[in-house]
Amino acid sequence: MEGPTTTANEGDARFRRPSLASAAAIVAAGFLASRLLGLLRSVAIADSFGDSPELGAYWVAFRLPDLIFQLLAGATLGSAFIPTFARLFTKQSEEDAWRLASSILNIVFIATIVFAIIGFLFAPLLVPAMAPGLSERDLAVELTRVMMLSPILFAVSGMFMGILNARHHFLFPAFAPVFYNLAIITGALFFDSVQALAVAVVIGAALHLIIQVPALAIVGMVYRPIARWRDAAVQEVGKLMAPRVIGLAAVQFNFLITIFFASMVSDQAISAVTFAFLIMMTPLGLFGMAISTAVFPTMAEQAADDRTQLRRTLEQSLRLILFLTIPAGLGLMLLAEPIVAVLLQHGSFGEAATGLTQAALIFYGIGLFAHAAIEILSRGFYAVGDTRTPVLFAVSALVVNLILSAALVGPLEIRGLALAVSLAAILEAGLLFAALGKRLGGLDIPSIGRSLWQTMVAALLMTEMVGFYLILLHQAGRLDTGRFTDAFLAVGGSAVLGGLVFLAAAKAMRSQEFEILYSRVPFLRRAGA
Repeated sequence: MEGPTTTANEGDARFRRPSLASAAAIVAAGFLASRLLGLLRSVAIADSFGDSPELGAYWVAFRLPDLIFQLLAGATLGSAFIPTFARLFTKQSEEDAWRLASSILNIVFIATIVFAIIGFLFAPLLVPAMAPGLSERDLAVELTRVMMLSPILFAVSGMFMGILNARHHFLFPAFAPVFYNLAIITGALFFDSVQALAVAVVIGAALHLIIQVPALAIVGMVYRPIARWRDAAVQEVGKLMAPRVIGLAAVQFNFLITIFFASMVSDQAISAVTFAFLIMMTPLGLFGMAISTAVFPTMAEQAADDRTQLRRTLEQSLRLILFLTIPAGLGLMLLAEPIVAVLLQHGSFGEAATGLTQAALIFYGIGLFAHAAIEILSRGFYAVGDTRTPVLFAVSALVVNLILSAALVGPLEIRGLALAVSLAAILEAGLLFAALGKRLGGLDIPSIGRSLWQTMVAALLMTEMVGFYLILLHQAGRLDTGRFTDAFLAVGGSAVLGGLVFLAAAKAMRSQEFEILYSRVPFLRRAGA
């Protein structure tokens, strides 16, 4: 996409950068829409396929294409491309920045095609290695090959997202996943076939790409068919990317470890741990990923100009993320059964599947706050150009997950697998926090500790009140999660009551995080919270 070459200052004048609050609001809205549709996607898939062996094959098949995308395109976005692109834009020229974007885009595109072809050819060997207990191996191989187109499309789309985020344009990237989810929902609802579901994944990836193209014109992208891998800026991205590839490999292998051991429990266990993790991803995406994505470009710029301001941005973001995810995690644990029943227990998804999924969700909820904290803490390292330290800790967490999964899958089955993931995430978040404090010259521990104490007190009060509400429902004979109305009453009533108690307690303790939400969320101001 050709366009006029301008200086960095002229480029900034061409479009107005949103404030940090506006950026966070846009990303949060996009993540909310995406996560809600993600839940609907899970509902549609569960309704059509339940926890059948065919669906287990689909979940296994999904892993290899996703691994290829994450290791190639995913590795370049946050840790490598955005900081380098932002520095060229602000310190050198817009022409140099767009030259870098074109080279990285083309290199990633070509590399993804090569690895997709390799994955296609070796799928019959790789799929059984990922899930040795899977009964529908041939089907999983077939689905893997169909979905191998998706990482190629996502490689381009992911780079578009990185470019737009680096230019502080969040609207189109935030809502691109909406179209991806809609495609899969359509495939699940109207075609009673996992093959159609795999095709829908590919169509969704194409829509994810197409929706972002108009925004590239808005930010004035200048595309060139070049791949200058010897360019200094390209090599800088490569150096930053190399350790991040290992880190993302650790994240992806955590998924593979869970699937590997779950396949030895049963085909149904594969679907249960997958559905439970997808449910957990809703608050994780809305709070942890949305906030971290919105603030990262600002953090990358502050790292070069003002480390003090960088620390403040990171501390405030971490406190806000914990303020939102600690009560969310407790809510998932307390309401796991009615949540799964409301969302998934329809059509082909029966009570037995609900029991398996809610068991995993309880133990995933333990680590929700840690998964969310990792999102912002790792970006603190990426902002200062350190991709090695987060990788070291991610690999350490991978080893812990592997050991714990092997040890716990016997006595606890899928509960043990979810607990292993949560404990590994808590370890990784703790290591990141301690190391980042040293790297940035010290974090404001008293302020973070005070915020954490206030959040925990408010969350415990919320838990007590929700627990009392559930006891009342049980005594009234209205806590049979096999009935949709009972499950919905448990979830909806607990969410409203628990949310009000938590916010009231936070306000009474003069929580700074409550004040931030109060000033930026119109609903709270109108409600007079």
